[in-house]
Amino acid sequence: MKRTRNLVLAAAASTALILSGCGSDSGDEGSDGAEGKIGVILPDTKSSVRWESADRPALQAAFEEADVEYEIQNAEGDADAMATIADSMIADGVTVLAIVNLDSDSGAAIQEKAGQQGVRTIDYDRLTLDGSADYYVSFDNTRVGELQGEGLAECLGDDEADLIYLNGAPTDNNATLFSAGAHSVLDEGPYTAVGEQAVPDWDNEQAVTIFEQLYTQADGEVDGVYAANDGLAGSVISILEKNGRAGEVPVTGQDATVEGLQNILAGDQCMTVYKSATLEAGELAKTAIALVNGEDAETNGTTEDVDGDREVPSVLLEPELINADNVKSVVDDGGVSADDLCQGEYASLCEDAGIS
Repeated sequence: MKRTRNLVLAAAASTALILSGCGSDSGDEGSDGAEGKIGVILPDTKSSVRWESADRPALQAAFEEADVEYEIQNAEGDADAMATIADSMIADGVTVLAIVNLDSDSGAAIQEKAGQQGVRTIDYDRLTLDGSADYYVSFDNTRVGELQGEGLAECLGDDEADLIYLNGAPTDNNATLFSAGAHSVLDEGPYTAVGEQAVPDWDNEQAVTIFEQLYTQADGEVDGVYAANDGLAGSVISILEKNGRAGEVPVTGQDATVEGLQNILAGDQCMTVYKSATLEAGELAKTAIALVNGEDAETNGTTEDVDGDREVPSVLLEPELINADNVKSVVDDGGVSADDLCQGEYASLCEDAGIS
């Protein structure tokens, strides 16, 4: 993948009234003179809690601060529902549409139809392969995988180790990039892959079954696990607990969720990757607002769409590795609240980590 990795400071205002499921809500037309309307379609509530707990309020803040008209909905993991929502938004006058695609084929179809209606499109978080988005706003997802690999290698040390890879959805281009980044690090070390499988739709329940099968096939001879996000990590940890090995086998994660951070504090998870939703949502808002106002958006690189044979103008942000030493930094940045993180049995662990 070709890209620049220069950082941009994401200084965008934050807000957007966000809807759950297929419910709908809109903001009033902005008083700044913007004549367009922004639509955002989030993917689901199942693959990660981040979409509703982090991205939703961050987008809400950004759009309302900018005083632009908007509509935000969640497709709840249903590609047909996402297409219907997109059609409805376009009929309601959306002039800029941002989507987190559920798969590239359905995402590309939405973008093609939007383009035919003169609607500008943005890929948010996930690139739509062979799509037609005008811009792509995300984190450097290959770097996310590299950080996961670096974190797992640090937890494993220099000894030989057998690894299982539990990858994200095969329909999600980000999952491919995460895995590639992790392999680029771990394949250079004294590690052997004894099992690897993708989890359809990032489904945590399926992940439990898949990991247990991989663990059994490896006769339990597993020294470390690459889990693509915190939800999958939780599934892995449940099976390790069942086999009396939780805390013994390092497990990676991503998204710096409350559950993931609690698992790190408890010693059951090796690391996670923090991607500030406020930062990413702020950049999406800034990009969308520029398009609504008929302006070009600021970018810091391009991303190669290998299926579409094109370079997509991109805003690529830098992720952060989180382990037991710096969980506090996520709280300090507002990624999670201390109240949510430090409940019950985790209160004393938070105190030990300097979180209050």
